[in-house]
Amino acid sequence: MSFEKLGLVPELLSAISELGYTKATPVQKKVIPFVIGGKDVMATAQTGTGKTAAYALPLLQILSKRDIKEKTKRIIRALVLVPTRELAAQVEKSIKLYGKNFSLVSCAVYGGVKFTPQTKKLERGVDILVATPGRLLEHVKQGNINLSKVEIVVYDESDRILDMGFWEEIITISSMIPKKRQTLLFSVEQSKSVKKFSELTLIKPVKVTINNQGDLAKKVRQTIYICDQDKKSALLSYMIGSKNWHQVLVFTKTRKSADDLGKYLNESGLKTLILHGEKAHSKRTKALKDFKNGTIRVLVATDIASRGLDIEDLPHVINYELPGDAEDYVHRIGRTGRAGNLGEAISLVCKDERKVLKDIERLLKYGLQVEFFEGFEPKEWIEKEANKHTIKAKIERSQERRSKTANSVVGMRRKKANDRNAQKKATVKKRKKVTKRD
Repeated sequence: MSFEKLGLVPELLSAISELGYTKATPVQKKVIPFVIGGKDVMATAQTGTGKTAAYALPLLQILSKRDIKEKTKRIIRALVLVPTRELAAQVEKSIKLYGKNFSLVSCAVYGGVKFTPQTKKLERGVDILVATPGRLLEHVKQGNINLSKVEIVVYDESDRILDMGFWEEIITISSMIPKKRQTLLFSVEQSKSVKKFSELTLIKPVKVTINNQGDLAKKVRQTIYICDQDKKSALLSYMIGSKNWHQVLVFTKTRKSADDLGKYLNESGLKTLILHGEKAHSKRTKALKDFKNGTIRVLVATDIASRGLDIEDLPHVINYELPGDAEDYVHRIGRTGRAGNLGEAISLVCKDERKVLKDIERLLKYGLQVEFFEGFEPKEWIEKEANKHTIKAKIERSQERRSKTANSVVGMRRKKANDRNAQKKATVKKRKKVTKRD
């Protein structure tokens, strides 16, 4: 379906046309008309499905029709809450691109950077605020933000917001926002916590569910390589080098793993940078920039980068370690295979991660292709195969002995039968001779 049929105004159609948007995605087709119609929406869809445009485009349209006079100081009329600083920066960038033909002002506030530049932007007046919960409340305490005039609230990646422990912050923020408002809630899965979230924040929402797991399987080739934990670094280095990959996003479960792996890959001659929560925002921003423009070959990241990391046509995502939560696997591999492009997701799985692998397959509703990389097969598997070969050899030897015995028995039976036949013939011949004499 084209965007023209969704009721968007010419200013938005012109802006998204320049960005190369031609047809609306399933989540955009369903959500945009409801939001324009003023409905509360609770939408469930996987990463990479165009959720940002699904709420940002109608949000801009609604606010533009209620634009305020130029001389009046702008107030926050739309609030978009997101879990991470990377997603905050990405969403605010998208809002600016989509709303380039409007006079609306947007701003993003998040931790890891200085307060002063954000405070100055807020003082000048903002229509749309994109924020992480923690930094938002810090600005509220400083008196920099007033949420009493908010008309539209968006909770983007609400499941992740809750996973990161922002439940109390959400309750506090919700109490500051007018009860009469439009609320949009987006998540990957309708978990119990998300449903509880919706009860707190939504009033009789329209529910939209986009199940695109099948599309994910078509766009992203997923492969599991079983190997021992202590062989993963060497296998990953060999894989990237031998296949000559030049843009590889690698996910680890912990910061320490990210640091250790990044050091190993750099020492192996692969130019690598590391992205995790302890890195300064400036370093994280530079790492993403260098990775996108190809200055570095490998970016090693924790799950902080699984959401809000938008890299056009990223060819390879590798799970050095599987995430603790199966849903995070979907977010990780969703960094590749975006906007209709094909992608490849590889997971290096050791014995201790097999339970998580089963959880992931249960979530995906299909089994993943499991392989062994020659030269890096796990010790346990090699031993099992060796045992299989030993047992096979024993069986073959046993069968050979039984076959020889059987042949021997058959031979003996044939010999006895032949002897009996010979004896019968001899007896018959003897009788004939006696008869002739008589």
